[in-house]
Amino acid sequence: MTLVAGIDSSTQSCKVVICDADTGQTVRSATAPHPDGTEVDPELWWDALQQAIAAAGGIDDVSAISVGAQQHGMVCLDSAGHVVRDALLWNDTRSSAAATDLVGEFGGPRQWARRTGVV
Repeated sequence: MTLVAGIDSSTQSCKVVICDADTGQTVRSATAPHPDGTEVDPELWWDALQQAIAAAGGIDDVSAISVGAQQHGMVCLDSAGHVVRDALLWNDTRSSAAATDLVGEFGGPRQWARRTGVV
């Protein structure tokens, strides 16, 4: 039996699902939680991945892996590849007033969209 794995690292958890490539049947799976909040240490995402993989029985027997993950969370690294600070996630609204001001400086929503291509 050929096994394939899917990994989903979302805002709330990391889930690993290992399936039979021929039948699509789930062979084993596991989930590990991510911490709550809008500012998160990315190392905790790595820890959750490792926990979920271990709880799913490992991936040494897996032939292929597909990974999907949350977006809009920038991870800042130093020149050695180490995390510099907690990641600010998409659900952090502390800058909403500054964003509104910036759109105003560009001439309003229409001009903002025209100049940046972002609605």
